[in-house]
Amino acid sequence: MKIGLVTYKPEKVEGFDPHVYFCKWVDGQTFPAAAGMQNDVTVFCDAKAIREDPAIVSTSKGGPALRRNRKSNLAFDFVCPTHEGYRAKVFAYLDSISKQDVAGVTLNLYHFADQDYCICPRCTQLRQKSGLDWTEWRAQTITNFLKEAKTHTKGTFAVEMFPDPVLAKERFGIDFDAIAELVDYFHVPLSSRDYLTNYWVDTIVRDFVATLKKPVVVELSAEMPTDEKLDALLKTVCYISRHKLMSTLLLVHDSENARQVARFAVHNNDFRKWLEEYEFTKVQQIVDYWAKLY
Repeated sequence: MKIGLVTYKPEKVEGFDPHVYFCKWVDGQTFPAAAGMQNDVTVFCDAKAIREDPAIVSTSKGGPALRRNRKSNLAFDFVCPTHEGYRAKVFAYLDSISKQDVAGVTLNLYHFADQDYCICPRCTQLRQKSGLDWTEWRAQTITNFLKEAKTHTKGTFAVEMFPDPVLAKERFGIDFDAIAELVDYFHVPLSSRDYLTNYWVDTIVRDFVATLKKPVVVELSAEMPTDEKLDALLKTVCYISRHKLMSTLLLVHDSENARQVARFAVHNNDFRKWLEEYEFTKVQQIVDYWAKLY
């Protein structure tokens, strides 16, 4: 198992591989591609675009797909996935990334907002014309979008997964089997302020590894470190290392944040003894390598 980073700054850090850079954010900000890195692009969550043109927002009987719509409990503001003008802007941005020397592209939030979206007139007409039921039409819509998006990328092509291994198709239009035909791997973000309670991480990782038909990468949050949180984070990495993962990624703010994680693992004797006692050999090898650097 490899251990890598997801970062908001285009910085590589020794001792970590692969490197994923957030180049398009949920607030609508976009940045130049990071050379030599996997570039992560937020697709249908774009608060800036919705402010500029409110008509592009996804809708349901309960109202628009906006964070301020408390009926929906959404974390972000969602654009309707069938809006051709917005999709064209996404493809143009992907084209700009592919002109650079990047390792590849990961797409996140490329799906419907949730189970009740979208019922705008365009989506309603498209679904009726397709002859498919609600679930199958939405899944086909997202899969076809990903097929087209892939033609605008180069290198490794991956997608992030909303962490629901059971109802992803019904809720978001994410068809695991169909998407597996398109991607090199699946990226599963399991974000949390801390991992002091971590059994749920192990459970979800087990389910995804058993379900997905391509390699799996799991992302854990490492953005607000304290000694207690770092200890819990690293032990969570150990527990999920028992599963067949391509890599574990740590979400950090910047390179110093990443080095802080490595230094804690190297210099905390209690953690090193715990690693050895419980024979987490994959993580032991990573920490031994970090010890040569930090």
